[in-house]
Amino acid sequence: MSPAPHTPQTAPGITVATGDADETRALGARLARLLRAGDLVMLSGGLGAGKTTLAQGIGAALEVRGRVSSPTFIIARVHPALSDGPDLIHVDAYRITSLEEIDALDLDSSLDRAVTLVEWGEEKVEALSPDRLEIQVLRPHGAVRAELPQPEDAPAGSVAGEPVVDLGEVDDGKRTIIVRAVGPRWADVDLSPLGADASCQPGAPL
Repeated sequence: MSPAPHTPQTAPGITVATGDADETRALGARLARLLRAGDLVMLSGGLGAGKTTLAQGIGAALEVRGRVSSPTFIIARVHPALSDGPDLIHVDAYRITSLEEIDALDLDSSLDRAVTLVEWGEEKVEALSPDRLEIQVLRPHGAVRAELPQPEDAPAGSVAGEPVVDLGEVDDGKRTIIVRAVGPRWADVDLSPLGADASCQPGAPL
C-alpha cells in the first residue's frame, strides 16, 4: 500500500544547523540533488536570514547559467540549465501583494520543466502545486543592547542591571534551516542526506 501523501499539517521534516554561509550553500547543493523538473521550493525567513545564500547553493549544484542573487527588483529571473538538468526560476515575491500578481508571472506555464524557487512565497504560491518543499531559514536575534531597569524602590546610587546583547546586531553566519516535504511527490523521498556533515534533527513532523 502506498503511503498517504504529506500535507502541510503532517509533512515530515528535518532541521539542519549550519555554521556559516559556505555550510548553508552546501546544504543548498544537497537539496539540489533531490530536485527535478516540476518541483516547487518555497523559501521563507526574515530579511538577511540567508534565503538567497541557500538558493545560490541550489543554483550552483543544478549547474545553471548566472550567479543566483536576490531578484528583488526583477521579480522573476530564469537561470537556464548548462547541462541536462532543469532550468531554475528564481522568484522574489516580497513585493507581491495579491494572487493576481502571482498569476501575472505565469509561473504555472513553466512549472513542469523547471525547478521553481520562490522567496517570500508563503500564502502566495501554494496553489501552484500540491507538491513542494517548504524551507524556513532562521537566524539568531535578540533585544537591542540595553541596561536592565532598576526596581522603583532601588536605593540611590544602585548599579543598573547587566547589559543585554542583541544577537541581531552580530551575524556569525549560523543558521537553523527547517525543511518540510509536502505532497505525494515527496512521500518516498528520504530527507536524511540533507543533514550530512551538519548538525540535524530528522524525523518527526514539524
